Amino acid sequence: MGLYATAMETMEAYTGLSPAAFFTIAAVMVVVYKIVGSMFVDPEEFDKKPINASGSMATNQPPPPPQPQPPTIQEPVQLGDVTEEELRAYDGSDPNKPLLMAIKGKIYDVSRSRMFYGPGGPYALFAGREASRALALMSFDPRDLNGNLEGLSEPELEVLQDWEYKFMEKYVKVGQLVGTDQPVNGGEVQESEKHD
Repeated sequence: MGLYATAMETMEAYTGLSPAAFFTIAAVMVVVYKIVGSMFVDPEEFDKKPINASGSMATNQPPPPPQPQPPTIQEPVQLGDVTEEELRAYDGSDPNKPLLMAIKGKIYDVSRSRMFYGPGGPYALFAGREASRALALMSFDPRDLNGNLEGLSEPELEVLQDWEYKFMEKYVKVGQLVGTDQPVNGGEVQESEKHD
């Protein structure tokens, strides 16, 4: 009895509560913990199917809908020499074709960034086009969607060079534009791009 009496006196000295009040509060705390704890699902139990009263897995719930699959990205196809008119067919309007754009006469497959260059994307107007001038000027004006670099300042040409480096690092070059007399590479028409 001495141990019990010592424990009760110690409890009252430390908490300031009588033993009856202490145990009542402790019991209420346990009940509240159990109630609140039952409101949440254990993460390990979340994915398990519920068990019905007969002890088998409940099957009255419909199966979850299938998750949408992201579009498959095809390997880039080398196109070789392409005219600006032919390049326009690769603007993303046909989901079975790659998404292409040109910088300084070089054509890059930007299909892996369809969310940016595809229909509805922020840079969709560049798809299927030679976008050198627009990128150099950082312009979304459709009149700037060409390879004409005449009249661009040195800082604008540096911006274009930065874009070209980014494209060379990130995307596969799949061809080059032909049949254009517009100046490229700093204002000079390249012989390989002239047509007779």
